[in-house]
Amino acid sequence: MYIFFPKLNPIIFTIGPVSARWYGFMYVISFLFAMWYGKKCSIKNKKIWYEKKIETLLYSIFLGSCIGGRIGYIIFYNFSYYSQNMLSVFYIWEGGMSFHGGLIGAIIVMSYFSFKYKKKILEISDFITPLIPFGLGAGRIGNFINSELWGRVSPNFSYAMIFPNSQNQDLKEIKKYPELQLLSDQYGALPRHPTQLYEFFLEGILLFFIIYFFSKKDRPTGSISGLFLIFYGLFRIFIEFFREPDPQIGLLKNIITMGQILSLPMIIAGLIIMYKSCYKK
Repeated sequence: MYIFFPKLNPIIFTIGPVSARWYGFMYVISFLFAMWYGKKCSIKNKKIWYEKKIETLLYSIFLGSCIGGRIGYIIFYNFSYYSQNMLSVFYIWEGGMSFHGGLIGAIIVMSYFSFKYKKKILEISDFITPLIPFGLGAGRIGNFINSELWGRVSPNFSYAMIFPNSQNQDLKEIKKYPELQLLSDQYGALPRHPTQLYEFFLEGILLFFIIYFFSKKDRPTGSISGLFLIFYGLFRIFIEFFREPDPQIGLLKNIITMGQILSLPMIIAGLIIMYKSCYKK
């Protein structure tokens, strides 16, 4: 009952030396959605400042999150490689973005806008937060098309997926568990959890509706942002149990992944923000 990864070309089209890739296209779709939905929310909530400055705000946050996401991936996940291959830093179409780094980049931009326009940063983040899950889901679809960030080997899971380009990582698994060699010979690769799709559902679809229904009513300032931090952190920690750890890092102390470590402060920060927002005197 294993599922074979569909033959998806990560390149949409090529014109001369320039190629348009699905991974980058997902970022474009995410930005267009954020622009449309952000303006819609701005008009609905009658927040004049956002109507006038929303494009500048979203352009800046998009740029900040992209730069932060790339820098975060380099620092948190693969600093040794990029320090020796500096030009690869700019090859973002090949993947390699960190959500946690992107979040830091977005927070820096929101802090600037908070200072410049004398707005509370949580007011800005509450406005931006409902726009994020769509982008997260689109990004995971991009990861799936790229056939990257697949899950751990799961031979007992009937609906696991065969990713042909996981063979290099499969060799490491076979060295530890020689009995998997027969399975690899039969299918060409080892069956793995399609964690990109798990993340698409949890971080994209489910998180979007949680934030959407919560934010439909007037909420205390900061509560929407806090709720997002809590649920994203929980979803990410859960999925990391099924996702293959980055090969250059592996399991830290053979227990926890880098993604789980980076998500723990999000949950703590979300709980603190929710408490102060909802129960402050």
